[in-house]
Formats: sequence, C-alpha cells, structure tokens
Amino acid sequence: MHNRLGRALRRPQLIAMVAAGALLLGACSSSDSGSDTAASGESDTAASGDFEPVTIEHALGTAEITEEPERIVTLGMGSAETVIALGTVPVGIEEYSWGSDETGYLPWIHEELTERGADLPAQFTGGTEVDIEAIATLEPDLILAPWSGVTQEQYDMLEGIAPTVAYPELPWTITWQEQIETIGTAMGKHDEALDLITEIDDTFANAAAEHPEYQDVSFSYIYNTGPATLGVFLANEQRVAMVRGLGLTVDPVVDTLEETEGTDSSVIGLENAHLLADSDLIFTFYSDPANRAEIEAQPVYQQIPAISRGSIVAPEEQPFVTGSSIINPLTVPWALDRYVPLIDEAIAKLDR
Repeated sequence: MHNRLGRALRRPQLIAMVAAGALLLGACSSSDSGSDTAASGESDTAASGDFEPVTIEHALGTAEITEEPERIVTLGMGSAETVIALGTVPVGIEEYSWGSDETGYLPWIHEELTERGADLPAQFTGGTEVDIEAIATLEPDLILAPWSGVTQEQYDMLEGIAPTVAYPELPWTITWQEQIETIGTAMGKHDEALDLITEIDDTFANAAAEHPEYQDVSFSYIYNTGPATLGVFLANEQRVAMVRGLGLTVDPVVDTLEETEGTDSSVIGLENAHLLADSDLIFTFYSDPANRAEIEAQPVYQQIPAISRGSIVAPEEQPFVTGSSIINPLTVPWALDRYVPLIDEAIAKLDR
C-alpha cells in the first residue's frame, strides 16, 4: 500500500489505507482547467506521421523524448487509460489490486482491451516499492508517471531506463486535463489529447443535461482515516469533479475549508462534522466493512444530517470506488452510469 493521504485521496489501496485517501487516489491541482502544461515542443504530428522531439520539464527532472514512443510503461493513476485512448497499449502498467476485479485488472482497462482484441499489458508492483527490475525487463522507450507518488530516488533509476515524465510540482497533484495533455505531448499526439479532453467535457455536459433534477442538490465528499477523523475533498479533486460532472453542486462550505498540504482535501476532524449540516448528500467510501461499521457507529458522525437520513452515496465495490475517483477517457463513461442509481436513491431520502 502506498503511504499517502492525499494520495489516498487518490488511490484506494491507500486507503484502505486511505481512507483515504486520504487514501485512494486523487487529484487535481489548483485549477480544473488543462490550459497550462509543463510540456514544451507541442505539435500535432498525427497528420504527417513524423514525430518531433519534445522536452517535458517536471518536478523531478526533464524528459527528452527524441523518438516516437512505442513501448510505454505507466505508473500511478490514470495514465494507462489515456495512453490506450490515444491508440497505444502500454507494455506495462502499475498493478492496483484494491480496485481490480476478478481478472486482476482494472475492469475498464480489461473491457476496453478485450473489446479491441488487444493483449493485456504486463503488471508490476508500484507505489513505495516500484519494481524497477520488472520495468527494465519490459524495455520501455517512455515511462509516464504524471499523476503518481514517484520519489526522486525512484525517478533517478527509472530515468536510467527510459525518458520518464513525473508530476509538474508535487506528488499526486495534477489536473486531469493537464495529465491528458502532457501524455499526449509525450506521445506526439497533443491535438488528439485535446480532443479527448473535449470529449470528456461533452460527456459530463450530456450527463448533466439528462439529470436536471440534480442541479439544486448539494453534496460534500468526505473520507476517514479511522475513528474520530474526518476529511473533506476539495471542489477540484477528481472524485469530486466526477460528481460535479453529473450536475450536482459542491456544498459552498467546502470553499471555506483550508487545504491540508499535499492532499487535495481539508482534514477537519470529526469535531467539525457540523460544518456539513447543509450538504444534501454525502459521498464517501470505506476501506472495508469493518471500517464502515466503526465509522458509522460514532454518534457525532451519525449527527451529520445527510448521514442520519440516509442521503449517502457510499459504493462498496472496490473497482467502482477506484473508477469514480479518476477522470480519464475510459473511467468517465464507465463510472457515470453506475453512479446514477446510487444518487437517485440518496436523493429520494431528502426531506423535500
């Protein structure tokens, strides 16, 4: 399991550790827009088929990509899906046992590649114990880790294998738009990446239009790391953005909370649960049934109005918790349809 809260925020395993997210997966930097990127040398090479070298500066170094990558390895969350959407099947991806199904793969990746009749990529251990040897064996010509927790020590070893793209500033802090754009630039498919961003925006817009009844419903997305703890994901964190994409409104109280460094969330503590009194719905997840029972048994937690009346959206399936926590071309259509019945059930319990 990876040791990160905000990351928890980004990766379920974690939170299981996570709690979070505080464990699970997470994400977004300070903006929900992907107009800025750390990549230079952007050009549309798809039409000509000629790859123009690019330089991508990031927090851990500089990636010099001189030839069109064919053997790509991905680390962290969400990069494999974008690489696949851009037409390349990675030769290797970080494994996520917490969010995988019985196939051993994240289901949206398995379903997409099976439908294409493509071979599944090799999987290797990631997180705090990245299997450098396994990655080297795959002989990659590009390693993508823009939304990850790769350390400087790990990066130095990975860079010795192939050009490696890490995060722009801090671990696990990049907007989903910037992640897609950076990956597209590294692959020589910048314009195609922008098209993917537009397609995701359109998918959200269409989903919201189909559910006008969601527009006046407010929500907060919370998490725990154990008894007496309480964290609230901020408005631009990816799992929150996924819910916003359906047309629901983040409770304005979230904008008054102070960000806990490195987490895309605010750790407010259970003693401040009253701040969530005006949230129509509460979204959350638990690391396992025992964690859920322990947290829901707390009287202060039960006093949160949305919790007490059952207006809570708390999926239990690990793949869904993971898929609804990351925004990319494969997860968005996969997760939105699964969210609707859960949201409808929670809204039905509102006192309106």
